Amino acid sequence: LNQILDLGRPLIGAIQIGIARAALETVLRYSQEREQFGRPIISNQGVSFPLARMATNIDAARLMVWKACALIDQEGDYTKASSMARLFTSRVGQAVTAAAIDLMGGQGYTDENPLNMYFRDAKVCSIVGGTDNVQQMIIASLL
Repeated sequence: LNQILDLGRPLIGAIQIGIARAALETVLRYSQEREQFGRPIISNQGVSFPLARMATNIDAARLMVWKACALIDQEGDYTKASSMARLFTSRVGQAVTAAAIDLMGGQGYTDENPLNMYFRDAKVCSIVGGTDNVQQMIIASLL
């Protein structure tokens, strides 16, 4: 059973990356189109810097998933890498969707906005395959 869970954790991580990427694309498009004081809001550092952090964290999460998958392909010891990828992608998915909603303000909370669904999906994925605390227990036991 543990081996099956270990193999599935990078998959859950990949799903989280997809959710985070979709949230980033949604808020990026919004910030390029939405104007305040005669210019797109992305021209403000208060908007562009969080977007830069989101993109950086998504890429870092993607690399962690790739590492776990590479270890699985090489039939190496992948348990710790799988749990690390699952833990990090879970946090990135939740943080990116929450930040995207914050940047869109009230529009981010409406049912018509896909960010609402991304936020909920990121939370659900943080439970599947073992909660963050379970992942931390696994990682700590393998240090």
